[in-house]
Amino acid sequence: MKDPNVDEFIQSADKWQAEMAYLRFLLLDCLMVETYKWRTPVYMVGKKNLLAISSLKEHCALNFFNGALLQDEEGLLIKPGEHTQLGRWMKFNSVEQIQQNEDLIKAYILEAIEVEKLGLKMEKPSEIPYPEELVTIFAAKPAMKAAFEKLTRGRQRAYLRFFTDGKQSATRITRIEKNEKYILKGIGITDCICGLTKRKPSCDGSHRVIENFKR
Repeated sequence: MKDPNVDEFIQSADKWQAEMAYLRFLLLDCLMVETYKWRTPVYMVGKKNLLAISSLKEHCALNFFNGALLQDEEGLLIKPGEHTQLGRWMKFNSVEQIQQNEDLIKAYILEAIEVEKLGLKMEKPSEIPYPEELVTIFAAKPAMKAAFEKLTRGRQRAYLRFFTDGKQSATRITRIEKNEKYILKGIGITDCICGLTKRKPSCDGSHRVIENFKR
């Protein structure tokens, strides 16, 4: 549902009205909740603020509040400042630029939503240790270990964050076992698994047409 405050924000903007309107369309198409906070459009999942639209002097921007947790294999995310921890920007200066990258932008938005649903957090150490349960399973299943090591570093870190966030050993084992088939196929924890996406392994949202789709 559109927030009338966002209508006013875009209509009264000195620049980038069309660009911000198109970004708004993409965000709403990903079923995000639109709000207006801190004098800017903010998009939420549940009660969590995930993205915002900003109008700046040289460009408009899509702000990913937890962008550092995304894989960003296309290199589209920009660190706003040297000491910024989580936030990342995606900058645009024309509607055509947004349209040309529409599928990728939506893939990033959907990945940000998936990261939030999985409860992934920024790891404090530079390297995340393998949980004991994963080491044990890898010892018994060398093919799974080999497949995991072939994943990109971003996909490995996302899996390790998800596994180690399990508070109890039984929870960690369940998470590992449920994702074994995806690891063997080289699929990351936030990648599309519906089989319909036009741009694998990123997800363009096609899986939403599948009834009762679950990972």
